[in-house]
Amino acid sequence: MVKSKKDDVLATQSVLRIRAEKQMQAKAPKAQPPSPMEKLAGQEHEIEVYQVELESQNAELLRTQIELETQQLELQMQNEELQQTREELETSRNKYTELYEFAPVGYFTFDKSGVIREVNLTGARMLGVERRSLINKSLRCFMADFDDSSQIFTRHLEAVLQSQSVQRCEIRLVDKDGATIFALLQSGTVDTANNHSGDILSSMIDDTPAKQLEAEIKDAGEYAENIVETLRESLVVLDSELQILTANHSFYETFKVTPEETIGNFIYDVGNRQWDIPKLRVLVEEILPLDTVINGYEVEHDFPGVGRKTILLSARQIFRKKIGSNIILLAMEDITERKQAEEALLNAGALQQAIFNSANFSSIATDAKGVIQIFNVGAERMLGYSAVEVVNQNTPADISDPLEVIARAKALSEELKTTITPGFDALVFKARRGIEDIYELTYIRKDGSRFPAVVSVTALRDDQEAIIGYLLIGTDNTARKRIEEEQKELSRRLQDQHFYTRNLIEANIDALSTTDSSGIITDVNKQMEALTGNTREELIGNPFKDYFTDPEFAAAGIKRVLSEKKVSDYELTARATDGKETVVSINATTFYDRDNKLQGLFYGARDVTERNRLDQILREKNVELESAKATAEKANLAKSDFLSSMSHELRTPLGAILGFAQLMESGTLSPAPAQQRSIDQILKAGWYLLELINEILDLALIESGKLSLSLEPVSLEDVMKECATMVEPQAQEHGIQVIFTPIKPLFFVNADRTRVKQLLLNLLSNAIKYNNTNGKVTVTCTQTPPDNVRVSVRDTGAGLTPEQLKQLFQPFNRLGQKTDVEEGTGIGLVVCKRLVELMGGLIGVESTVGEGSVFWFELKQTTAQLTSPCNAELTTIDDEAVQATGQEHTLLYIEDNPANLMLVEDLLARRPDIRLLSARDAISGIEIACTSLPDVILMDINLPGVSGIDALKILSETPGTAHIPVVALSANAIPRDIEKGLQAGFFRYLTKPIKVVEFMATLDLTLKYAKKKAALLTNKELI
Repeated sequence: MVKSKKDDVLATQSVLRIRAEKQMQAKAPKAQPPSPMEKLAGQEHEIEVYQVELESQNAELLRTQIELETQQLELQMQNEELQQTREELETSRNKYTELYEFAPVGYFTFDKSGVIREVNLTGARMLGVERRSLINKSLRCFMADFDDSSQIFTRHLEAVLQSQSVQRCEIRLVDKDGATIFALLQSGTVDTANNHSGDILSSMIDDTPAKQLEAEIKDAGEYAENIVETLRESLVVLDSELQILTANHSFYETFKVTPEETIGNFIYDVGNRQWDIPKLRVLVEEILPLDTVINGYEVEHDFPGVGRKTILLSARQIFRKKIGSNIILLAMEDITERKQAEEALLNAGALQQAIFNSANFSSIATDAKGVIQIFNVGAERMLGYSAVEVVNQNTPADISDPLEVIARAKALSEELKTTITPGFDALVFKARRGIEDIYELTYIRKDGSRFPAVVSVTALRDDQEAIIGYLLIGTDNTARKRIEEEQKELSRRLQDQHFYTRNLIEANIDALSTTDSSGIITDVNKQMEALTGNTREELIGNPFKDYFTDPEFAAAGIKRVLSEKKVSDYELTARATDGKETVVSINATTFYDRDNKLQGLFYGARDVTERNRLDQILREKNVELESAKATAEKANLAKSDFLSSMSHELRTPLGAILGFAQLMESGTLSPAPAQQRSIDQILKAGWYLLELINEILDLALIESGKLSLSLEPVSLEDVMKECATMVEPQAQEHGIQVIFTPIKPLFFVNADRTRVKQLLLNLLSNAIKYNNTNGKVTVTCTQTPPDNVRVSVRDTGAGLTPEQLKQLFQPFNRLGQKTDVEEGTGIGLVVCKRLVELMGGLIGVESTVGEGSVFWFELKQTTAQLTSPCNAELTTIDDEAVQATGQEHTLLYIEDNPANLMLVEDLLARRPDIRLLSARDAISGIEIACTSLPDVILMDINLPGVSGIDALKILSETPGTAHIPVVALSANAIPRDIEKGLQAGFFRYLTKPIKVVEFMATLDLTLKYAKKKAALLTNKELI
């Protein structure tokens, strides 16, 4: 039985205790000799000690036996593991042998000179020789003589032995059948403990298929490149970033660019940005990603240095799986000449069709026998027959006066000395012989009435000059006959007019006279006789200058008339025969005959003695008026400045009121019901006050004549789409359905786009506010003569009485509407009327009580204007709002008003992705912008010291900040202030009070623009 470790410990402790007791007894002083009993007790004690020691030794022996048995079991297990390892090693060796022999790679063992010591089956099969025949044979025996493979192999072996590392090379071998093998060789020294012979182990891969494939790919590439280069159409290949990878020769030739300025550039930048075409952007950025294949996409554009071209684009998007990217094949077919030819052909066809179908000419075509085959619209109108009634039934002689036809046959017979039968032959006899023939003839209409016609006859011939028919073109000669009669009447009237003109001249209060080009009088009236004291007979034939106190000055006046063609208010002093002098103002002009040949000069002299006296008085009054005008202009300027200042001063406190009210309304913690009602009242009153301020300022600007309009072609469809979006919330709130009737065709008007939108929004707002519950508003657009377009807004409200209609368009007159029903200022319609009139249009209303009203305005129609290329960077901004990504943006707000600054701080506190920096003046703001380089700058206009406009200029001229978009946030809300700000370069112009939704949307748009602008700049720097 095996004892536990605890028993061993107890036994050991007993032995130690007994030994310790013996040592203590040995050291104790010797006593008297023990007694027998003591001796016996001592022996018993020694026996006990011996037994304990014996038991301890037994325990030691037992423990040793257990250890030996354990070691024996361990050795037995190790023997079993060793046997298993030997079996696995044998299996592995067999597998290695199979892998070595049948691997797809040829394995060779060479000595340092390249003699084959060992080779696997794959290597032997690669060379087409049995393995035993390869042993002790140099690999150089299988190398081609026509290249340097042998030298490459020698250098390869030397490199392996010298570097003791794996080396690679490519050589060409020839198998037993003479076929060339492209071999990839990878070699290293044999790594064994007893390897002192310098053996080299090599793996050989047959690269022949890859080489053949590479050659085929190269041939295919050259083939494709030759096809591309021989294409007449221009072709470019773009990567997914729209950079040009390659282009063919036709592209370079057609668009006058070089490969250096094409390859690697964005398609829009090529050729001085000649390909920056909006329609091309739509194709490659919007249409192609959806369809992948586009054919026949037509683009018309003016290419600098090339001219206007019509290009037919075909695009195909190809996904390359191996590199995981797209390429775009863009083929460009120049169809400019074809389009021009088509247009010319269409025009020619249209012209021929118009001529043939003209209602002013009768075109009658017959066959060779004279039977009518074609009877055009003009013939139908002139003669009253339909084509069906005469085609294949009558000849032109059947609709002509028979007596005239007989007379014509007789006259031609005498003229041409041959007998001509009356009838159709008489009408075409000359034309048949190739003689041009135009004659007068009376046509007889279906109703029997007659009219004179001038007829031109032409023989129609085929390619062999054989006559196949005749064409008779007739013109109604009634008008010419009438004109001849009218000319006779006009001749009579002309005589009467001469008599009338003479009487008119004589009745004129001015002294009139005519002279030839040298100044000799040819005619005068009675007033000229009275002015000079001479009779008409005495004046005619004498120099005009001799009847004035200063003949030299009078002669100079004649020369001036001859050079300038006309002279006005040329003052001279006339002297009569009795010595009386009269100051006259002369108006003179030259007159010509019908051939524009100078006939003489015409003078009118008026006594201006009294007028001069009045002029003196008028000059004195003008001085007073100039002073009053200067005072008025100064007052107008002061009024304009006052309006701008008042707009700013009123909006600043109102901005704080509306801004913080919106913050309270949209806060994280919803306000209590009572607080919400108060906030609603604040916002309602604030927005109403803002509307009142805007309309009063608009009306004041219009009345003062300071409102500036930018008249240009405006698309009514675009304006209606914008207005539909803007009035949708108001319509939903009132439960009104707003319908915009589709515009066909598209209408463009000559107007100010902003003001047209203001007009339509005002009319739509009124139609919604004053409509019935669940009512409807319909907007239509129609063309009105002569060249106007009318926009009508129809509602289904209560309608207006005649008395109310008379009071429309009066300031502050709301036609009895109470403010507790619908808020309004009573100014909107007045502003609308003034704006329409300033744009040269009309505005009106039609109303029926109980049915509703139609408010309309008309503007002058114009043609569409081609959209000029806008800022390419702006057009790349998507309409999607920027989503908060957690990435921090920096916004710098330059504002001197603490309330406005606090409001923006509270707004941006809700945007953890935006870090706010602030400055109280422009100088500090510019310094912060240069050091911090924020993503966006928000800036007031009226800043202390340097204004926002000047600060923007400084930022745009500073290289480090020129790319940062700057948004204006100002209380200057007059349209000319907004226009001035946008022209100065602000990315957007927001007015105070802040509208939170609009402010946040503008901020998101600007941040996205800033991000894309920064990406563009980074790409340009990398390029």
